[in-house]
Amino acid sequence: MEKLKDLEAHADYIRYIEVHPSQPVCLSSSDDMSIKLWNWDQSWECTSSFEGHSHYVMMTRFNCKDTNTFASASLDRSIKVWGLGSQQPHFSLEGHERGVNCIDYYPGGDKPYLLSGADDKTVKIWDYQTKACIQTLEGHSNNVCAVLFHPRLPVLVSASEDGTVRIWHSTTYRAETTLNYGLERAWSLAVAKNSNGLAIGYDEGTILVKLGHDAPVASLDTHTGKLVWANNNDIQSVSLRGLASDCVDGERIPLAPKDMGSCEIFPQNLQHNCNGRFLVVCGDGEYIIYTSQALRNKAFGQALDFVWSAVGTGDYAIRESLSRVKIFKNFKEHRTLKVPISAAEGIIGGACLAVRGSDCVCFFEWTEGTFLCKIDVIPTVISWNETHELVILICEEQAFILKYNRNSVEASLTAGTAGSSGVADVLEPLHEVTERIVAGQWVGDCFIFSNASSCLNYLVGGNTTTICHLDGAGSFHMLGYIPKEDRIFLMDRSYAVVSYKVLLPVLQYQTAVVRQDFETANVLLPSIPESELSSIARFLEAQGYKDVAMQVSHDPDHKFDLAIELNQVDVARSILDKDAHDLESTEYQAKWKRLGDLALANSDFDLAGRCARNAMDFPGLLMLHTSAGNLDGAVELAELAETRGFMNVAFLAYFILGRVEECFELLIKTNRIPEAAFFARTYLPSRMSEAVHLWRTDLRTVSEHAATALADPDSYPNLFPDLEWAGQVEDLFKANRDRILLASNYPTAIHDLDLDLIALLKAREGGEQTPGSDLKFSAKAVLSNTSSIATGSCSEARGEDQLHLKDDAIAVVATMNHDSSDKPSETPASQDQAAYIAAIAPEREPDSVQDEADAILNDNFADDDDDDW
Repeated sequence: MEKLKDLEAHADYIRYIEVHPSQPVCLSSSDDMSIKLWNWDQSWECTSSFEGHSHYVMMTRFNCKDTNTFASASLDRSIKVWGLGSQQPHFSLEGHERGVNCIDYYPGGDKPYLLSGADDKTVKIWDYQTKACIQTLEGHSNNVCAVLFHPRLPVLVSASEDGTVRIWHSTTYRAETTLNYGLERAWSLAVAKNSNGLAIGYDEGTILVKLGHDAPVASLDTHTGKLVWANNNDIQSVSLRGLASDCVDGERIPLAPKDMGSCEIFPQNLQHNCNGRFLVVCGDGEYIIYTSQALRNKAFGQALDFVWSAVGTGDYAIRESLSRVKIFKNFKEHRTLKVPISAAEGIIGGACLAVRGSDCVCFFEWTEGTFLCKIDVIPTVISWNETHELVILICEEQAFILKYNRNSVEASLTAGTAGSSGVADVLEPLHEVTERIVAGQWVGDCFIFSNASSCLNYLVGGNTTTICHLDGAGSFHMLGYIPKEDRIFLMDRSYAVVSYKVLLPVLQYQTAVVRQDFETANVLLPSIPESELSSIARFLEAQGYKDVAMQVSHDPDHKFDLAIELNQVDVARSILDKDAHDLESTEYQAKWKRLGDLALANSDFDLAGRCARNAMDFPGLLMLHTSAGNLDGAVELAELAETRGFMNVAFLAYFILGRVEECFELLIKTNRIPEAAFFARTYLPSRMSEAVHLWRTDLRTVSEHAATALADPDSYPNLFPDLEWAGQVEDLFKANRDRILLASNYPTAIHDLDLDLIALLKAREGGEQTPGSDLKFSAKAVLSNTSSIATGSCSEARGEDQLHLKDDAIAVVATMNHDSSDKPSETPASQDQAAYIAAIAPEREPDSVQDEADAILNDNFADDDDDDW
């Protein structure tokens, strides 16, 4: 904030500054007993000075009805009225016994009143036209420091040094309430023009209180589109038909209101009757019924509450006291209710008359006032639909939708069985709404409402759909829905009206679906615009009609979700094929993953594989290929995964295929050099030196000593026993790794996993195993590596018999278990090898096993029936 001007305005303390409502001037009042007028468009020049008070000037106030005049309050016990064009006061108002501290003009146009508060502890109301004191209000026990007329409510407020704030009725002048917050002396009051808030300034703080409610006093006749509202005591109206046709949703509608006249009481509630012909105005414990067209008086009376009946033009009910509720038929008193509760705290109209108690609500029939039932909730609003079949009870934090059984009521009344306990099964609970509803209206079986979160929603069949979010939390209040306009109208506290489009065919269609009237629903569906079909589809899904929702929906995402839920694989696949514009998006790949899961559940493995590829689901694709025995698919997967950067999947695929060279290269490529060295020692002895060299180079950047400690097999062969034998086994493995082991061989091949190939080679060559050797080659990978790929498919394609043991050994991925310890090898001695093989393969004949082992060592399979593999 920037200071614009610094003025030496007065010779003593400045008490108050009053800004003109329209001109660039302000008034300052001071203890120097003068008032000065300043014009900020003329560099804050003092354009006039007003002198006439004989004591401190405490306050000035412009007249809101004639802004060329203002009043001033002074400790000389007088109030003076001035004109901007004269430096002499027009007249003075005298009547206070001590100094006057504060003043305020009445904001309405019907009363020329001026309010004042003084050190004599009183508040006075003046008629500045007759210069007479209309009323003196007493009750404060100390100086009155601030007074004001509320701009929207029929109250005036006074604040005093006794610490209290008193609220008085502006018409009857009775004291309504006293506020005391214990913050010492009250000095100032302020209100906003379009709010019911009241700000109070104390010695020890500021309090903001809310008087009444912020909802505008208005009523909309949904049959004719006529809107009537009260602006203070003035009644105004406008027709909304055709005004919102070209308006954007949420845009303020320009109105040209018509003044209907002034009401004798201050309106606190306006209500049209069921057909819009009559209008009731309630306030100050009274009600007046007018004709809605010309505001002619039809009836009036005293009542705490007034409600219309939903079944008769001139039928209504009033609550005269806590124990007396009366029903009127055709504007004449008809019956007094016998209320079965201790105190009637309120009444609510509709198809039935509801009387609210302290912990329940009782329902009565309108014709004879027969008691129907009692429900243990405390609703603030009860709303019935047009057919009187559904009713919603709106409570403070939740709402309940019930079904009204009119047939039971009529049967009970006809038979005369309705007693003191009411009628059985009158209201049947249907749904519960767990949000706070502010206002709403039924359209068919759809309930349109606004909630405490400033959302405009509609509820049908227990499902809530959001229409829009309202601008300004809590500022707009729902007036109603006009079916002929297809729009819902709302008004804020400043009487601004906005609207939102809600298509009637959509509401009618949803109503027909809820009633299971599908014939009517099918007739209405073509009249619904395409832009609304997606919301219709979601509604149908919520109602359980997912197959119909999929046919109606035009949203590909929603349609895909429904196809997955309905197990319609072909439909889901066609949707994804059409939506192939962004193959790399996470959302697109997630859809293929869902479709792949569904295809897998349906045993459609071809589609599952395609889905996994499109979804980049390489782990799933690996599982699929290994389970189905798809050798070509595994090769393709390994290459694709390496290209896409899924190195873990690529490594595993290469390893299962027995392509250990590619595994080694992948480890080097990804800078996993130590792992590559250990992998080479286990599976690829011929490349151990290469791995050690790369490891040393990498390790030197960290520690030269550690790099030197690494042993190279080429330089230190003595540290790597049986390395030459390991190389021969590696060559044997590479030469025969493409040979396929069928899945049908598993029952017998499982016993060949523990063959020690180095021991077999040594036995064949006549060599003896070195004691303490830490190099042992076995057939552990017979089924865990290459034999797991393509076995199933090969068996089906070729129909070959089981392979013999020699082929099992050929297909192995040699596993070298290096153990640096000096413990003796657990492998049996070479001379006992035949006996060892026979022990681990008991179902085979010993001679046959020995022959197979010899064939492996001789690399001679000429006599084998499976050479063509």
